[in-house]
Amino acid sequence: MNYDVIFIGSGHANNHGAGLLAAAGKKVAMIEADKFGGVCTNYGCDAKILLDGPFEYLDGLNNYQDLGLKADVQIDWAAMMAHKRKTLAGFQEVFPPRFKNLGIDIINGRGTIVDTHTVSVGGQHYTADYIVIGTGARNAKLNIPGKEFTQGSTEFLDLDALPEHMIVIGAGIIGMEFASMALLAGKKVTFFEYAERPLLAYPEKYVQKIVAKFEAQGAVFHFGQAVSQVEKTDNGFRVATADGLSATGDFVLDATGRIANIENLGFENLGIEASSRGIEASSRGIKVDNHMRTAVPNIYASGDVVDKTIPKLTPTAEFESNYIARDILNSDGAAITYPVIPNLVFTLPRIGQVGVTIDEAKAHPDQYKLVEIPWGERRDWVNNHELDAELALIFDKEDYLVGAAAISSQAGTWLDWLTPIIEKKMTAQDLNSMIMSFPTQTYMLWSTLTPLLRAQ
Repeated sequence: MNYDVIFIGSGHANNHGAGLLAAAGKKVAMIEADKFGGVCTNYGCDAKILLDGPFEYLDGLNNYQDLGLKADVQIDWAAMMAHKRKTLAGFQEVFPPRFKNLGIDIINGRGTIVDTHTVSVGGQHYTADYIVIGTGARNAKLNIPGKEFTQGSTEFLDLDALPEHMIVIGAGIIGMEFASMALLAGKKVTFFEYAERPLLAYPEKYVQKIVAKFEAQGAVFHFGQAVSQVEKTDNGFRVATADGLSATGDFVLDATGRIANIENLGFENLGIEASSRGIEASSRGIKVDNHMRTAVPNIYASGDVVDKTIPKLTPTAEFESNYIARDILNSDGAAITYPVIPNLVFTLPRIGQVGVTIDEAKAHPDQYKLVEIPWGERRDWVNNHELDAELALIFDKEDYLVGAAAISSQAGTWLDWLTPIIEKKMTAQDLNSMIMSFPTQTYMLWSTLTPLLRAQ
């Protein structure tokens, strides 16, 4: 064999495990058809957060307008975009050499699995004891007339200028996050959503706060609408629904989901299965067992390309990548067990949840206790005057924390702080053995949570 392990794809679903295996003395190669680091590094999460930062500060400033703060802040999208492009280009200068220094070979090109131990790239064959598929996912596109006029998240996150009127098909995570920025910059946004409300997986009370804020900023929502076509007009693009509604704008964002990149990998001839998920038949993932192995035991799959109910997030992909590396190093190891996973929507403010949800707690009052806290009203002195902030804490019958949800600019920090308390089943005694910095929001979480938790 040329290698111990060949990874197809260089994103988070693969590169963490590749580094672990190389450090353990294994001979490793990573095949990449595009930029090193995959979608998250180049076209997704990193690009989004680089552009999001100034909007987050502007939104925070706006919270103080009723206290006399009159800040005339303008968003310079072109300057932000130049910074984003420069920063991400720098990643390509840093990351490949770093992995090469670990002894990992980087093979540029598209990998196709020829047999259980062979991958072909540009006509050249490479062999390995193990193969890991981590090819990620891409933007979905509705199969409707005019779909060629729609754009995805990749295109939005590389625009030279923000559109004056953005039409968003789908009010899910991507659509709502991008609208937050556009609306705060004073642009117009129109939504067409097939469901009856946005962000179905998140607390309805919190989501409705975001909807109300968007509408106050000028957004228009059309729910229960199936988009039937997009057409180019003299002044932009017209989006129409099956019910006869329409809107015309200068940019159409198709935010209807993601599709696993499984085409032309060659695994079909090996009996590796991919199942259908989502609206389109092509929105699917590779079936794996509880060791992340496909039907061919020496071929694994990781990250967004996998068919799973676990959230398809960057930290999840990283977790799976490290697990696969450990499983290769110890084939008798335990099956993968996921910890509780926080989910965060980067709207302004953020919405997030971890563990047992509010809806689950309300549906099973015999199992859970739900404590809802109007955080902004009670903690204004330490909450950056974010009066609409809310926090929900969910306990089981033994008073262990088992879930939480929040709407706040600080929701990510809160949930990251609460996640280990849930995962490790920490008690009030555990928390009382610590000292927090003061006055901070995490101190207030600590002092709020401690009397509600199981004593010891």
